[in-house]
Amino acid sequence: MYPDHSLNALPDPDRHAAFYAGVPAKRALAWIIDTIFVTAIVLLVLLLTALTAVFIFPLVWLAVGFLYRWVTLSGRSATWGMRVMSIEFLDRYGQRFDAGTAFLHTLGYSLSMAFVLPQILSVGLMLVTRRGQGLTDMVLGSVAINRHA
Repeated sequence: MYPDHSLNALPDPDRHAAFYAGVPAKRALAWIIDTIFVTAIVLLVLLLTALTAVFIFPLVWLAVGFLYRWVTLSGRSATWGMRVMSIEFLDRYGQRFDAGTAFLHTLGYSLSMAFVLPQILSVGLMLVTRRGQGLTDMVLGSVAINRHA
């Protein structure tokens, strides 16, 4: 299918530093914005189910969060929070996420959020790697970049 150029198709962090400038902080703020969106959607689901969804609240939260992230990443390779912060994901080939890559990224994110140590490792990697990649990004070869760099 594609030759394995690994990260060669992505902007070089030394020659094109503007693509990565401030992205870890923007990802953190985007995460807060996305959490607000997911919370609002979950509350709407609770109201629409006449509060019966409260009995499976953790499952509702997980499902809404997963679907929100997958659908928004499939659309324009960025969640609504990421769009507000003007960042987007690229896959290892320098392309925006398709539905399959968005699903895998969302699955990796969800798994790392389920456990404390992988989440701490992921945040640490975002702060110290040249491209600001988290754990799921490292596995998939994806990066978050400034959209208008």
